Amino acid sequence: MDSTTTQHSNMRLEHDVIGTMEIPQNVYWGIHTQRAINNFTVSGIADGTHTALVRAYATVKRACAIANYQLGELDKNKAHYIEQACLEIENGALADQFPVDVLQGGAGTSLNMNMNEVIANRALELAGRPRGDYDFIHPNDDVNKSQSTNDTYPAACKLAILQGLEPLRQSTQKLREAFHSQADEHADDVKIGRTQLQDAVPMTYGQEIHAWASFLAGDLEAMRLLTRRLCVLNLGGTAIGTGICAGLRFRTTVTSVLADITDLPITAASDPVAAVTDTSSYIEASAVLKNLAVHLKKAADDLRLLNSGPRCGFGDLTVPPRQAGSSIMPGKINPVIPECVDQCCFTIFGMDVTVNWACAEGQLQLNAFDPLIIHEILTAMTLEINAMDMFRTKCVDGLVINAKQGLRDAQMSPSISAALNEWIGYEQAMAIAKEAVATGRSVHDVAKERTDINPTELESLLDIAAMSRKLGQTCRDVDADGNIVTPENL
Repeated sequence: MDSTTTQHSNMRLEHDVIGTMEIPQNVYWGIHTQRAINNFTVSGIADGTHTALVRAYATVKRACAIANYQLGELDKNKAHYIEQACLEIENGALADQFPVDVLQGGAGTSLNMNMNEVIANRALELAGRPRGDYDFIHPNDDVNKSQSTNDTYPAACKLAILQGLEPLRQSTQKLREAFHSQADEHADDVKIGRTQLQDAVPMTYGQEIHAWASFLAGDLEAMRLLTRRLCVLNLGGTAIGTGICAGLRFRTTVTSVLADITDLPITAASDPVAAVTDTSSYIEASAVLKNLAVHLKKAADDLRLLNSGPRCGFGDLTVPPRQAGSSIMPGKINPVIPECVDQCCFTIFGMDVTVNWACAEGQLQLNAFDPLIIHEILTAMTLEINAMDMFRTKCVDGLVINAKQGLRDAQMSPSISAALNEWIGYEQAMAIAKEAVATGRSVHDVAKERTDINPTELESLLDIAAMSRKLGQTCRDVDADGNIVTPENL
């Protein structure tokens, strides 16, 4: 696939199995990329928008070049220039040289070819050669040596997800700490709990908010477990997992090299043929994002309900006012940040469905839909990170707890009559609750009249603060020894 400069100095001529094509002299890509640009014209979103994927692919290519050099399959100079070009891309250079549509046919071949061509042409420049001088450094024979799209593209995808997990973890942790901060501040403020949107029994604001933080603890653990799964790669498996054009020595060496340069516990898949079509780690990654979105939606929806009013709703708390809520009703303020979080979550749910369908469509020795899978996962990760940061800074940090109303509602709830069940039985407690509702009086006042329970004992039974802590909850995580975990160790 050597190229020649045409009579127009701003173009160069390259050829492939289909024929020849003029390529702009000022770009680093070649004929395979140019054909893909012309072929895939659907989303308008370029591979280059996923910087994590581009950088991860360059890392994979660098590891392959090092391994080929160590095995004597690539001479020192070629390996050096290829490594340098890869490092530049890993550090953010040439980001505009990956223009192929993310929704590309070919199981990622277009991005692989694009990467090979950009690395080759930048390596040629570093060697003092013109772009397109493929007799000196060839995109396929040198940059792609011992490789296939079918083992390198999934490896790059998994590394890209791994890179995204760290900022996702950080945003999750910060939101969790914000919930904990609010929970600590209101650990002793009593309110009424609700089931089926009806009054239940007393709890504290701290317990309610701490529950949202506990959800995120499970999400952080899921991220930790996912990391190990994503570190199982199939480099050296090449086209269908048989290792054609590579071999066991390359597989062992490149796996070790990639582990060294990424400082990740990279291992080789035990069954390379199965690994070519196994998309279970993508399904797990998408599930982690979906479950996190479920928990974010739960917190956002609870806040919307608890904020409802201000006169005719729950009114348990107030979310920070961010903008006018109506073009016709002056003074109306909507919970726009939780509503935005909800919409992000709905989007992520849809992306998870897409990932599951794409993962289920692998046929025979390959799943052709990795490009869609990684696009959806990386997009969902970015959306979720942004949603959590917005949620934390523009809503959770500024919550105002209406503690007096919460206390009043708890004291007047007929559901606290449940505390009398063991003393007077369900039927009599029910009668007290019914009368309290009918007369607008408190359960305490009705029970004082209708029972012979000692006043001191009655006060103790209907102590709503004590009711909320029958299990000794502290609104703070505890370790295996029962010690309270500090925010720094969350």
